[in-house]
Amino acid sequence: MKTKGLIIVNTGYGKGKTTAALGMAFRTLGHGLPVCIIQFIKGTWKYGELYSAERFADLLEFHVVGKGFTWKSKDLESDRQTALEGWELAKAKIKEGRHSLVILDEFTYALNFKMVEKEEAIAFLKHKPEEIHVMVTGRDAPPALVEIADLVTDMRELKHPFRSGITAQKGVEF
Repeated sequence: MKTKGLIIVNTGYGKGKTTAALGMAFRTLGHGLPVCIIQFIKGTWKYGELYSAERFADLLEFHVVGKGFTWKSKDLESDRQTALEGWELAKAKIKEGRHSLVILDEFTYALNFKMVEKEEAIAFLKHKPEEIHVMVTGRDAPPALVEIADLVTDMRELKHPFRSGITAQKGVEF
């Protein structure tokens, strides 16, 4: 059976975009199919997914190319260079065709902060290898990305424990 590789976007202001992407990664891994995850923003904290990735080293390739939350950065040029290097890595992994699923976590920020050229990224994704699924996460997915996507989910927050003074919980937020 030939696979039709989808472009999937998880966007919106609610929690769960990366969590849903990781769920899809584990579903894919469960079928014995290789996955590549490239995180564009996260980078300074030890997230639970990094520990899990070690357990699936035979099928899961995990790259953290960010340095932390970009909008708090004091060196935007360095962050731009890091994002461009991450994008070059992402293009290489997608072109390589080895992974069934490539997740570009928080990639919308690289596009929206103009760290990666939006038109070039959209054109590349539009012409990706047919059998590869690519999932993009992050707030404010650009309309051009939404247009070329096969599946778009807009996560919205109805209630969040942080608003009640409850701090981030291990295993839930990190």
